[in-house]
Amino acid sequence: METFPKIISVDDHTVEPPNVWRDRLPSKYRDTGPRIVRAPVREMTFVGGKFAPKMGDVGDDGPIADWWIYEDLHRPLTRLDTAVGYSRDDIKLEGITYEQMRPGSFSVPDRLADMDVNHVQSALCFPTFPRFCGQTFTEAKDRELGLLGVRAYNDWMVEEWCGPQARGRLIPLTLIPLWDAELAAAEVRRNAARGVRAVCFSEIPPHLGLPSIHTDYWDPFLRACAETGTVVAMHIGSSSKMPSTSADAPPAVGSTITFANCCFSMVDWLMSGKFDRFPGLKIMYAEGQIGWIPYILERADVVWEENRGWGGVADKVLRPPSELFTGHVYGCFFDDAFGLKSLDAIGVGNVLYETDYPHSDSTWPKSREVGESQMGHLAPDVVERIVRGNAIELLGLTAEGLWAGA
Repeated sequence: METFPKIISVDDHTVEPPNVWRDRLPSKYRDTGPRIVRAPVREMTFVGGKFAPKMGDVGDDGPIADWWIYEDLHRPLTRLDTAVGYSRDDIKLEGITYEQMRPGSFSVPDRLADMDVNHVQSALCFPTFPRFCGQTFTEAKDRELGLLGVRAYNDWMVEEWCGPQARGRLIPLTLIPLWDAELAAAEVRRNAARGVRAVCFSEIPPHLGLPSIHTDYWDPFLRACAETGTVVAMHIGSSSKMPSTSADAPPAVGSTITFANCCFSMVDWLMSGKFDRFPGLKIMYAEGQIGWIPYILERADVVWEENRGWGGVADKVLRPPSELFTGHVYGCFFDDAFGLKSLDAIGVGNVLYETDYPHSDSTWPKSREVGESQMGHLAPDVVERIVRGNAIELLGLTAEGLWAGA
């Protein structure tokens, strides 16, 4: 391509600096809230879709890592959290310290510099320690501290990560207290009042021990999102359960079929009736890719047309699922040549681009080259919509692709 639009990535990640919660929690919680401890790694496995690290005692032998400590949780920073800048063969399942990661993982000036290298103008970033929809705080015992932890993260996200030094190039993505839909709605409205237009949510809430979207439990939250124009952003793994085939399947199996979570989730939403109840509601699937979408829409339409009478959806799903998809759902991809060849069946207006910085799947620093290679058959105006235009519209950015609340 002679020119390629500046990228707006709708799925990057931030690695939170050590002081996010210590600086923002009330003093009585500073030694019990999330904090970093440097300690050895005793054991670390990732089998059957389950990550299982064990922390050694300070002073023990073994590789050293920086660990997040919060109640009973001990979670190390890992090379998979921040893999950019390392050769694929050097990316292993291992604990690391902040000094061993690329500074752009947690430093705003360094992140902007790495975005420049990658032809990226703006980026929406999912969390690391809270996990992709704040499960860390949902699983904690102390609900008062958990709510404070969610709000502290959101304040840091808006005021610092996306603050003045980001110059509108970092787009805020906030958390909710998943254990209380009314509190979640209040947090959506609190952040929408300062310009936030995206919130994390779980792709499959029952995997977290929470009600499904087929209940009315989430209605206060969904109503707040619809009324404020806040998109519900779901990342693969936001149900704390990555797809796998067996308890002893290697990580490569789960990595190949990660889209399955998005697939299951999207069918849930299309058959839930929520889009008719909340016409302004928009949802997006980060890192789910898009090549699987056409068949699911075809099958969902057949089921709706032929089986809705006994399928339990006749009284709540009032339009064909493919029509609901067009008006409410966005698929996100970073490397999906097949999906781009199926664009007519998906819809140009329902596709967003991402770079997944700084994860091991990231196309950094060659996201432009990947896009040029895979989108060469598309018209320039279509490329413009996929790479930035759809994101500008969905996230309420300025015409220049910057966060309007900066």
